[in-house]
Amino acid sequence: MSELASTGIEATRRRLTEKQADTVDRLTTAAVAVLSREGFSGTTIRLVAAAAGVGTATAYTYFSSKEHLISEVFWRRLVAAPKLDTGAQDPATRVVAVLRQVSLLVANDPVLAGAVSNALLGDDPDVRHLRVRIGREIRGRLTEALGSDDPERVSMLELLYAGALLQAGMGLLSYEQVADLLEASARRLLTDPAAD
Repeated sequence: MSELASTGIEATRRRLTEKQADTVDRLTTAAVAVLSREGFSGTTIRLVAAAAGVGTATAYTYFSSKEHLISEVFWRRLVAAPKLDTGAQDPATRVVAVLRQVSLLVANDPVLAGAVSNALLGDDPDVRHLRVRIGREIRGRLTEALGSDDPERVSMLELLYAGALLQAGMGLLSYEQVADLLEASARRLLTDPAAD
């Protein structure tokens, strides 16, 4: 059984059998390899399917577009990232740890990072669905780290995160710079009395 199937991660379009989950795992793994070789613009579902050893029609059974496939790669990395055990720390330190972890999920692979930025901006309905799931996951982690249900503050943190990742995705900042700026911004937001 694939590692992702055993952790309960399923593709966005339907529930999967063990064999189907294995196929999706192969496709998402192949997508990263094809991206590193071809870049975002050169990556196609056909190339990814060939690299995964499945037919193109089979790949389209699971992924409606390359943007959907690449968004799925990010989703899987996000949900596979362990929740941080930061219970004894102050809220600002917990929030910074979450923001740093999430912002660095693709930092070691600049081609994938740029592709994820492009993919998540797509208008494919399956990508929109994944954006919602990704947003809920990040919101949940930020809310838990904050230690309170403060929708306004969580929304501000989400805006910081989204803007920072867009800057990195456009190549204006490295992901390490983004993580550092997110830390400084979040600490200021969470410790500035004027923010209350």
